[in-house]
Amino acid sequence: MSCIHFFMEVSNIVNKEKGLFINEQIRAKEVMVIGPNGEQLGLKKIKDALTLASYAGFDLVLMNPNGNPAVCKIMDYNKFKYESKKKAKENVKKQRESNLEMKEYRLSVTIDKHDFDTRVKNASKYLEKGHKIKASIRFKGREMIHTNLGKDVLLKFAQTLDSIASIEQNPTMDGRFMMMILAPKKDK
Repeated sequence: MSCIHFFMEVSNIVNKEKGLFINEQIRAKEVMVIGPNGEQLGLKKIKDALTLASYAGFDLVLMNPNGNPAVCKIMDYNKFKYESKKKAKENVKKQRESNLEMKEYRLSVTIDKHDFDTRVKNASKYLEKGHKIKASIRFKGREMIHTNLGKDVLLKFAQTLDSIASIEQNPTMDGRFMMMILAPKKDK
């Protein structure tokens, strides 16, 4: 096997993983050709389709190999790859942003002033970014009798952040937890 054939076989294997064959890698005898602007150019022999693509200055890309006949599109393959990578990055970025929508801050009935101030400071930074926060308290043992003290701590937390946040959900009990949701205030 010559070096050129080996290279073509390797590139075929790489493109099979991505699912797209271009130009001479396409093995179909006849293909349905779609032009660069989306217009259908009809059923063509592979040599004629390659000639059309080269005259247009683009690549012939196999879009649907399982179709009868296979569907190819005349396009700038490098631009297509670039835009698809860009879309994939954008989707990952949007997914990451949606995962950061809410952050939980745990408080306790017997929280110290310094710890309370630290959580307020961190929560305010997060609220300024436009995200919601969830403040919660877990009651342990005999603290379950004094849930009103936990509610006071949560309301004090909300009151301290009153300038940048509003209460979206008032403190509610859920088993041993009491939680409250704060949302950033909308600028008018």
